[in-house]
Amino acid sequence: MSKSYLRLFGISLLLLTLAGLLLFANASDRNPVALPNPAVDQPLAAKSGQETLVLAGGCFWGVQAVFQHVKGVISATSGYSGGASNTAEYEVVSTGRTGHAESVKIVYDPSKITSGQLLKVFFSVAHDPTQLNRQGPDEGTQYRSAIFYGNDEQKRIVQAYIAQLDQAKAFPRPIVTQVVAFKAFYPAEAYHQNYATLHPDNLYIRYNDLPKVAHLQEQFPNLYQANIAGH
Repeated sequence: MSKSYLRLFGISLLLLTLAGLLLFANASDRNPVALPNPAVDQPLAAKSGQETLVLAGGCFWGVQAVFQHVKGVISATSGYSGGASNTAEYEVVSTGRTGHAESVKIVYDPSKITSGQLLKVFFSVAHDPTQLNRQGPDEGTQYRSAIFYGNDEQKRIVQAYIAQLDQAKAFPRPIVTQVVAFKAFYPAEAYHQNYATLHPDNLYIRYNDLPKVAHLQEQFPNLYQANIAGH
């Protein structure tokens, strides 16, 4: 193999690598948005307990990673919501034709954190709620922004906060987050769980998900915990 060929090959490989890194960086390195506290929220509960909120905001790896580092979160599980049980498989959901969104089921202690605080984290650092049927480098309805509310109180808080953010023009583009009634959640395959924590050197994780966790720590120091929930 000639030196000129090797040089061209090396340059081509470098350009491809740089292009890939730029794609990840441009798609994911959105500065976190400083948002107001929800005007409508529930007060902290008097006693410890468990409540659930299901959120979808692009690839579930990053959303799970963010909420695992939030104080008051008991567990955050990657999975699928919005479709039928017989299509809740990664390869099938990835077709974008199942109705499922890659989602995260958050179980939290309402005596330590409110649903409104979780929503503030979700809209500010966990994802970009103005991207329609995509998030960063990922495209398709399975990557849509959605909140699956479990009861009327959750619905009221979610709708009020979105209206508050729209009125405040918190984002340069309209919020496209779907607000839909929760029907079912199906945990994703085992290899998707804790993916960001287990694969911190993965290029996708480094450029798309670890910055979200860093933004959480910077913007919400009182909510950030170093150890991940449930471990």
